[in-house]
Amino acid sequence: MPISFFFSLPLLVFYRHPCLVALQLMEKEVIAAIGPQSSGIAHVISHVMNELQVPLLSFATDPTLSSLQYSYFLRTVPNDHFQMHAIADVVDYFGWKEVIAIFVDDDNGRNGISVLGDALAKKRAKLTYKAAFSPEANSSEIDDLLVSVNLMEARVFVVHVNPDTGLSIFSKAKNLGMMVGGYVWITTDWLPSFLDSSDSVNPETMDLIQGVVALRHHTADSDQKKKFASRWKNFKNVETSSFNSYALYAYDTIWLLARALDLYFKNGGKITFSDDPRLRDTNGSALHLSSMQVFDQGQKLFQTLIGMNFTGLSGQIQFDSEKNLGRPAYDVLNIGGTGSRTVGYWSNYSSLSVVPPEILYSKPPNTSTSTQHLYNVIWPGEMVTQPRGWVFPHNGKPLRIVVPYRVTFKEFVHKDKGPSGVKGYCIDVFEAAIDLLPYAVPHVYILYGDGQRNPSFKNLVNDVVANKYDAAVGDVTITTNRTRIVDFTQPYMESGLVVVAPIKELKSSAWAFLQPFTLQMWCVTGVFFLFVGTVVWILEHRHNPEFRGSPRQQLVTVFWFSFSTMFFAHRENTMSTLGRLVLIFWLFVVLIINSSYTASLTSILTVRQLSSGIQGIDSLIASSDPIGVQDGSFAYSYLIEELGVLESRLRILKTEDEYTSALEKGPQGGGVAGIVDELPYVELFLSNSNCVFRTVGQEFTKGGWGFAFQRDSPLAVDLSTAILQLSENGELQRIHDKWLSKKVCSSQSNQADDSQLSLKSFWGLFLICAVACFLALVAFFYRVYCQFRRYDPEPEDQEISEPESVRPSRRTLRSVSFRDLMTFVDRRESEIKDILKRKSIDSKKHQGQSSDAQPSSPV
Repeated sequence: MPISFFFSLPLLVFYRHPCLVALQLMEKEVIAAIGPQSSGIAHVISHVMNELQVPLLSFATDPTLSSLQYSYFLRTVPNDHFQMHAIADVVDYFGWKEVIAIFVDDDNGRNGISVLGDALAKKRAKLTYKAAFSPEANSSEIDDLLVSVNLMEARVFVVHVNPDTGLSIFSKAKNLGMMVGGYVWITTDWLPSFLDSSDSVNPETMDLIQGVVALRHHTADSDQKKKFASRWKNFKNVETSSFNSYALYAYDTIWLLARALDLYFKNGGKITFSDDPRLRDTNGSALHLSSMQVFDQGQKLFQTLIGMNFTGLSGQIQFDSEKNLGRPAYDVLNIGGTGSRTVGYWSNYSSLSVVPPEILYSKPPNTSTSTQHLYNVIWPGEMVTQPRGWVFPHNGKPLRIVVPYRVTFKEFVHKDKGPSGVKGYCIDVFEAAIDLLPYAVPHVYILYGDGQRNPSFKNLVNDVVANKYDAAVGDVTITTNRTRIVDFTQPYMESGLVVVAPIKELKSSAWAFLQPFTLQMWCVTGVFFLFVGTVVWILEHRHNPEFRGSPRQQLVTVFWFSFSTMFFAHRENTMSTLGRLVLIFWLFVVLIINSSYTASLTSILTVRQLSSGIQGIDSLIASSDPIGVQDGSFAYSYLIEELGVLESRLRILKTEDEYTSALEKGPQGGGVAGIVDELPYVELFLSNSNCVFRTVGQEFTKGGWGFAFQRDSPLAVDLSTAILQLSENGELQRIHDKWLSKKVCSSQSNQADDSQLSLKSFWGLFLICAVACFLALVAFFYRVYCQFRRYDPEPEDQEISEPESVRPSRRTLRSVSFRDLMTFVDRRESEIKDILKRKSIDSKKHQGQSSDAQPSSPV
């Protein structure tokens, strides 16, 4: 369709006056509307367009304007939904967790910032404050707003306004000293749009926005765009030779409608209008909107519009399933000097990248964290170091740190008359970590508890969550439930639950010599002695006269030889190769067993053996005896909720004296069978009690102590790094030695059963010996089998009555009785060899006689 025909159609192009728009709507029959850019006006007009069934091609970026609500609404610029997600990705890329939004309190501002809050939440960041001001706000109101946000902790500001108020904000910020190092300013596309549409920007204006990061709609530098820019500069009577991205989208919008109408008419489309009965009252009289006409083919034209696909000045013009422009992308700009430079790009296809999106579209999508990259940014104050993004509030209030008012184990933390009011191991670690931070942290300590009993650590953590305190410093255990509500630093002390129980010394018994081996080990060892003795007897019986004799003598020989090898005192010599091979393997096994037995027995008889009726947490739970726990410890709830211990079995112990008394009395005397507590407390208790008690079993939880902060507190991250530095430079160990280095007790009682050697430690040796015996027996019986097939049990001097050719050369085993076989096996090896040798000679002699008896052949 010619362009002239397009412009001759009844269209509306909205500007800023909704009243003018309303008058035009009442006077004309409209088939399509373009604009407005204002979100507030777009909301109003969209309702009218829905009633008239007229497609509305709008430049409003308000994310709440949706085709789901307005059936004839079509946005021809990228949705601010994507811009806010781009800002969230930039914030996440630099690792900031708290953001303050400054915006105009209108539809576009409120709705855009609402989407930003949701996008930041997905990145585990948050909007700590929404600084809104009215569109008619004066200079004083903006100044008061900036003063209030400057008193807050966050130093990352997102400015979502219009150019007029935006420049006023930066002017006030500069006067307040907020455009220096440590501050981060991010703007939406309003700032690049203002700069791009100006031929030249006042140097004073550029000085206001140095170091600002801004987003701009990404439009590829195509030949089509360059030609348009060249033609635009040649136009006369234009206010500026420059244009921003909205100008490109407006140009493409006109062409979108032109192409759609051309296709619509080629497909036989018509334009007709009809009255809307809803615009008349019940009596049929016309209302004041009766002149408005409904576009009958509006839905068909709208479907044609959303199906268009062509390349415009701004890029590919194509709509997705939600009727948004496909492939939204933004340039990430850094304002500096007299202009701006591109430090990267963002698209919903590949997120942040230094490669233009049109190049990445030809590759598989990849939004993983490892692929995110931006060029270096020069921040406000010409700082090249990335700002931390937060500071302590300038409201003069120090950090409120709650400290448990402990009654037991005061070495960790206790009340003090000094300036800080508290003292102890945990306090020294915290102060040492604070000293490593590159900034000052004003703080005050607040004791938690009445000093009569240990406070509830669960309640202490909950009060931090409730914002009664900013942090908790002390022996606070890091548990799964607590990590869900507060942020912990890196653990500065390893911890875990253990069981403390009373012990008694084991006296050596008359049967102590049996303790080195378990019953299974004794049985298997005895069986192998007999087994190896039998194997050696089988292998040596035909060769060695020492292994022959009457059955009684041979049985005694087997037993004697078997057990005498234990002391390497066997007198019988081995003559066969197989017998010697088996004996070598067996003597090696005996050597290992003897050495292990000697070492274990020595340990049992010389080392002090301690025993307790409780072997660990499993045996403690299995019993019905009372269990002691420290007052205020998380072990109380852990035993009930995780291990299923009845609450009636638990005894709360408030002092170390109660620890000692309860263990000494035992369950029969009104005490406890054992105490479940954390390892640092237990080690200190054992040291203070002169190692009278011991821990039994192993640690059944793993964890540590850390400093607790409110969720998303940046101080938790910095202190974690400081704690690691303390650990690496040895300062953490020095503080530990200062407060906790006392008499070291054995942390585990030595159980007699623990020193017993079981079959598990020796089954490999036994297996090797058994395999050697088996192979030797296989070789022996194969050799006997081969000899027996050549052996004739009949008397050797029996005359041969038949020719050799008549009798079979080999005998079958079926013709041999078991008695013959056993007789053969029992005979000496030398006798068997002589018989086989004579048979071989006789066989050769008979063959010679047979050949002489044959008649000679005739000549």
